[in-house]
Amino acid sequence: MSERIALIGAGAMGGAIGTRLLETGNHLAVFDLDAEKVAKLVEKGAVAAASASAAASEADFVITSLNAVHIVDRAVFGAGGVADGARPGTVIIDMSSIAPDATRDLAAKAAEKGLMWVDSPLSGGAPKALTGELTLMAGGEADAVEKAYRALRHVAANYTHMGPPGAGQTTKLINQVLCGLGFLAVAEATQLAQDAGVDAEKIPLALKGGRADSALLQEYLPRFAAKDYRRTGRIDNMVKDLNAVQDLARSTGTPMPMTALCAEIHRMLTAAGLGGEDQAAVMEFFHGASEEISV
Repeated sequence: MSERIALIGAGAMGGAIGTRLLETGNHLAVFDLDAEKVAKLVEKGAVAAASASAAASEADFVITSLNAVHIVDRAVFGAGGVADGARPGTVIIDMSSIAPDATRDLAAKAAEKGLMWVDSPLSGGAPKALTGELTLMAGGEADAVEKAYRALRHVAANYTHMGPPGAGQTTKLINQVLCGLGFLAVAEATQLAQDAGVDAEKIPLALKGGRADSALLQEYLPRFAAKDYRRTGRIDNMVKDLNAVQDLARSTGTPMPMTALCAEIHRMLTAAGLGGEDQAAVMEFFHGASEEISV
């Protein structure tokens, strides 16, 4: 069954989500301030909208994929935003990664306008979006989360209702703790293997099925070993998420010394000019960020 969906934000992640939604037969209206990004989805069958309001006007579901809470707020509640065009009962699915407390505020504003809000950040990146294998952690009222699945089933292999508004974003921050630390651990292990004369590219095969095995190890160790920095994510986005983790940890009184170190290393990489590179570029921390990067 196809759905009528509006997509607000057609960047690397939003573009992949939009592509998958079109490939699975959905009607997609798309809005982004960057006309070239919109054009790429129009070539695949999407309809270009003149505003977020226009995109939402005939949609049952509105997906936002944006970079910061102030952008989400403006896109939904600003002049010409989603809330100006959406019909009562429309489900807004925010797939951005933003702070849990800000999400709760946005959900309350949506409820005042008769709109349903689901925070559904993701794990798996653009490659998994294109194959419909994203891992989604959802926050919101049970009926809204259930309805949102009608649209999200096209992009998700794992969809879990974590609790009320903001719970999805909190779960994403936990995911980012594990990923941020995991990237550094795999990069460090890769460097040790190379320095010790072991064929690092064989490590995933050697450890497959053991306790150290993981999807991150299997995907990224070969990329670290080959210095393959093709962009599927960005280091500066991880910095944003780790900053949010630390804010949450301070509010809960949770000590997180390893995460603090991880955040500082990512900030160092950003300061060295690598913020816009793929997460695989954390490898540069272990042999100097001055070398030329091939992407």
